[in-house]
Formats: sequence, C-alpha cells, structure tokens
Amino acid sequence: MTLSGGRVVRVNGPLVEVEGLVGTALLDVVEVGDARLSAEVVSIRSGLATAQAYEYTGGLRVGDPVTGLGRPLSARLGPGLLGGIFDGLLRPLAGGPTWLTPGALAAPRALERWPFVPTGEGDRVVGPGDRLGTIAGRGGFEHRVLVPPGMSGSLTSLAEAGEVSEDQVVAEVDGRPVTLSEWWPVRVARPARARVELSGPLVTGQRVIDLLFPLAKGASAAVPGGFGTGKTVLLQQIVKWAAADVIVFVGCGERGNELADALSDLAQMEDPSTGRSLLERTVVIANTSNMPVMAREASIYTGMTVAEYYRDMGYDTVLLADSTSRWAEALREFSSRSGELPAEEGYPAGLASALAAFYERAGRVRTLGGGEGSVTVIGAVSPPGGDMTEPVTAHTDRFVRCLWSLDRELAYARHYPAVTWHRSFSRDVEAVGAWHATAGRPGWARGRARAVTLLAEADRLASVVELVGLAALPGRERMVILAARLLREAVLQQSALSTRDAWCGPAKQAALLDMVLVVHDECLAAIDRGLPASVVEEVDFSGVTRVRDEADGDDAERVEERRDEVLGVLRGLT
Repeated sequence: MTLSGGRVVRVNGPLVEVEGLVGTALLDVVEVGDARLSAEVVSIRSGLATAQAYEYTGGLRVGDPVTGLGRPLSARLGPGLLGGIFDGLLRPLAGGPTWLTPGALAAPRALERWPFVPTGEGDRVVGPGDRLGTIAGRGGFEHRVLVPPGMSGSLTSLAEAGEVSEDQVVAEVDGRPVTLSEWWPVRVARPARARVELSGPLVTGQRVIDLLFPLAKGASAAVPGGFGTGKTVLLQQIVKWAAADVIVFVGCGERGNELADALSDLAQMEDPSTGRSLLERTVVIANTSNMPVMAREASIYTGMTVAEYYRDMGYDTVLLADSTSRWAEALREFSSRSGELPAEEGYPAGLASALAAFYERAGRVRTLGGGEGSVTVIGAVSPPGGDMTEPVTAHTDRFVRCLWSLDRELAYARHYPAVTWHRSFSRDVEAVGAWHATAGRPGWARGRARAVTLLAEADRLASVVELVGLAALPGRERMVILAARLLREAVLQQSALSTRDAWCGPAKQAALLDMVLVVHDECLAAIDRGLPASVVEEVDFSGVTRVRDEADGDDAERVEERRDEVLGVLRGLT
C-alpha cells in the first residue's frame, strides 16, 4: 500500500530528513526525489523521519517529494537469481556502472519467462513449504516453487505445464495467489520447522581446513587476515570446490578491479559437478568500494536472505562475505552521521549484536516442507594493519564456530593456504570426527589430534633450537621437528594452480596425514634402535613431500605406495 507523501527538509550525505510522512513505520522503505531513490527509515521523532539512502544523493534538494512504500527493505526472490550479478538490494547489474546514475536501478525491468512443471494436481490441502512445481533453471538446476511462508489451506487452482513469467499466478491457496517470485524483508530470518544438529562436514577440498579446522554444514567460519595473506584466493577455492548446491558470494566494499577479476574467474571456472560454468550455480551480490556505502550495509542481509531462500528448497547453500570489515565500516559511517555515540574505534555500540545476529542465521534446519537444508556462512575479515585485536575481528571470534586465521609470515614464506595453526580453531571437530567414523575412517580424530600436537610441539622446540642449535636436542625431539616439517610441506601446503592438488578429497587427505604420522613413528623406532638422528634426517623424504602433486584429487593408493617406499628405506637403516 502506498502511503501519503512527504518532502525533504535536509540532506547529509546518505542521510535524508523528511517531514510530512503519515503512517510510515521504522525500517520502512521510501522513495526520495523525482529519481525515486531508495531509502530506509531509521529514525522517527516529532513528525520528522530520518532515512538512509541506498543510492547516490547528489542533486537531491530541499522540498523534493518523498513517498512511503509501506514495507521494510525487501528482496525479490524467484527464478533467475543463479548466474546473476546484483547490487546490495538485489537489483540486477547489467551493462555499465548504472549505480552512478541516480534512479537508474529503479526503472522497471523486463520479466523473464520460465518453463513451469506442476507437481501433482489441485484440490488438495497444502501448507508452507509444500512443493507446487519445478522450473529447470540454468545449468539444469531444479528451481522448486513452494507455498510461501504463512500461507496454507486448500489448493484451489494450479497452473498447467508451460512458460510463465515471474509475476504470473501459478496457483491459488484459498483464493490467495502464488506467483513464481516473492518479496521478503532482508533483515528478517526466513522461518523453518526446527534446527537440526550439525553433523557432516562441508568438504572444501583444502586440507588445512578439512583436516585441522573442519567446518560442519550449517556452521559459520571467519577468515581474518591482513593484506597479501591470500584471503581472496582461499575464498575462490572454497567457491569452486566446496560440496554445496548453491554459492552466494557477497563482494562487500572490495575494490572494483578485484571483484571484476573474481567474476571473470567464476565465469571461466568449470564446475566440477556439472562441467559447466561455475557461475551458473552462483549468485553474486556486488557492492564495490565506489558504490553507495549504505547499500554495502544492506548487501550482507540480502545475501543471507538469498541463501535462506535456496535452503528452504532443501539445498545446501554457502554464503561467502568478502569482507565483513567493510560492512562494519559502513555501520560506523552511518552511526557517525546520525550522531550515535561511538564505542571502540568509532564503531557503533551495537556492532557485536549486529555480528551475532548475522552469523546466527547460519544453520542446518528442517524446512517448512519437511526436508533438510543448510546455510553455511564464511566471512572474510580484513583487520587494519593485520591487528587481530581490533573490534570486528575480536567480536567475530566470539560468534563463529571456526576461525581460519591467515598469517603474514606463512604467506611471505610461500606457504599457501596461509592458515596458521596458532590462532585458528574449530568447534566442529567432534561432530566431524563422528561423521568420519561412520564413513569408514575411525582414526581421523586421533590422527588430527596427533598432527596438532606435533605442530605445537615443533613450534615450542623451534625457540629452543634458536638458542642451542638443532644438534643439541635429543633424537626424539629432532624427529618431532622433522615430522612437523613433513606435515607442513606434504599435507598443509596446497597449490591452487595445481591441476592435481587444487582439490583434495577426504580419502587422499586421510592418506597423506596417515603417511606422515606412520613415517614419524618409524623415525622414532629408528631412534629407539640406537640410530643417530642425523642418519634419519639424511633420508630422502622428497617422495613424501612430492606425492601430493603426483596423485590425483582422491587417489589414496598412490600416496600409500610412496608411504611404503619411504618406510622400506627407514626400516633398512643400520
């Protein structure tokens, strides 16, 4: 319902003060000026409403008309999202930089037509989440048309098979129309029947993540790291290889050239599961640093709403936000303009609550239709100067289940992915270990624990070696340092450019880790037989460190062959 209009009385960057609006509620959307700029009401007092504009406000004048739309900031959800590139309000970005022209995105767009196939027949009782039909989307993806939340009753009509447009009625439930697309307020989580306990991992194909700091499907993770530590490459690898049905990528405040390169790479990447372009099962929400700052603040919620939309269809979705630091900066800019009392480093006092609310929307759920779906959230954090104690990073650590902290020293040493085992953690290890046990790998949890212990012990011994030298250490401790080096070079390092090692499946991961641990045990046995540590250290371990590039993505047998070769050499030492 369109409400009565008001007029502009003050403009301060993206903040617009309006008088004369009647019936407008907090967080409602209004259209400002002749260009119909979208804005959201953030404050109402004494008949004066303050709205934050999501577009460039240059040229806006006092006295310009303002019209209330009577609804909160909402995204239009429907077929056609996959493979598309949108702005922070889920408006299509096509052609040139239309966001630089005020009101350019408010123009009506042409509605596509889609081949609708009904599920069942009419004259039945349906409830929220029940399937009404399907649409064959891009790349053969099955888009499922569901009864919207909050609607139930007798299905009085159902469209026949054929092409329909997004706004065409395909069904009626107790006389209420259902179309292919629907509007949903982005700041409101979409409903589900219940949350389901996290169990299986989100297999990313990146060993340092899947082995040491695994992430369960439906959980949340953060990737903090300074400039040059490889965040973008790591996220691109997850986009390409993660075992998910749908990827939602939110480019939040990053440089335009970087985002353009990422989009070009997505279009050229081959989807391992379909052999087609990876972009066909990806939704990209682009808000580069030259776009309006307040649309950046909304883009995070828009991306989450899209992810929940596909979750409700029964799919496993992954939301990647790069980066939440830029989103927090948008919050800081807005709070500064609105006169809000600043907290740590100028961020608003509600920063922690906003981060918690965002990551809380991740989860594995039983959908309204009775199936299961998940939203896994991975947020990149860009701490200024690599300061891991700054507010965004510190608060994020509290609310995520996994932290993949990137280390500048590892990156400068050409160790990629540069995920450090010092600050990283995973709260999903127990659940993922149980999943591996049921999948025939009962020793996964024990092997991971040993690897983490070896790395920590080697780091402790490294400081001792700097003081007294390696030769002063006992033989068994020198074998710990050797094993940690093999772990880093044979297991944790992984090249995104390698045709064989860019992705590593669970079987190869387990074989590589087992190889290093078994070799370590044999080295200790050689020391116990009285052999000098220097003799063991002189053994050629290149077969151990090279096999990750010699074996294909899930080729555990080649790894086991190399393991047996090295074990034979070690057992023959005298």
